[in-house]
Amino acid sequence: MQGAGMSSCSTTEKTAAGCGCGSPVAFDGASPAYKRALRAVIALNVLGFVVVAVGSWLAASASLAANTLDFAADAATYALSLWVIGKSVQVRSGAAFFKSASLATMAVGIVALAIWRAATGAAPEGGTISGLGLFGAAINLAAALLLVRFREGDANVRSVWLCTRNDLIQCLAVAATGVLVTVTGSRWPDLIVGVLLAGVFLRSAWQIMAQARAERRAASPERDFVTHSRRSSASV
Repeated sequence: MQGAGMSSCSTTEKTAAGCGCGSPVAFDGASPAYKRALRAVIALNVLGFVVVAVGSWLAASASLAANTLDFAADAATYALSLWVIGKSVQVRSGAAFFKSASLATMAVGIVALAIWRAATGAAPEGGTISGLGLFGAAINLAAALLLVRFREGDANVRSVWLCTRNDLIQCLAVAATGVLVTVTGSRWPDLIVGVLLAGVFLRSAWQIMAQARAERRAASPERDFVTHSRRSSASV
């Protein structure tokens, strides 16, 4: 996640500097504008976590619990994304693998919570769910607007955009869930949406992992070429 401004990130590829071969290299986030946007998004997610965590506990909602976990995980993984900017492909792809695993873990946790709530829980408070869902949607809409011009790039950059987009979809779904819970007086809409959101997390986890693996494989021939060149120079 090189170069500053839109020109460096308005496309998914740029020419690798110094290789003379025109090989495509995905935007890795190494621009001041992207770093500023990412810091602002981290702050938004911390705010969202604090507010929604309190609401989730008060409303006893599976969908809000999913939202709370997502805000917390996003703040942590976006901080990781910021830290790995400018580092090697292996380090950046490793961070993407970690984020993929965290998304998959959240998905499993949400499904487990939904199953537990189905067996033991009463209907949550629909008004609280809708209100906090809309609050979360506003937070993630602001984050999405900050990141939309950086939506293409390497697995690390791409994962930030996918998580933010998922969050916005999730919060809108949570808000709609609250309406359904209020209308039906049933806990099932909340539980069903929680499971569906888990599916969205799993899909994004797979996309991030697949791109990270592809980038790591693509970097290997270049590393092998550099190693071979150094050995050849040493033998002359």
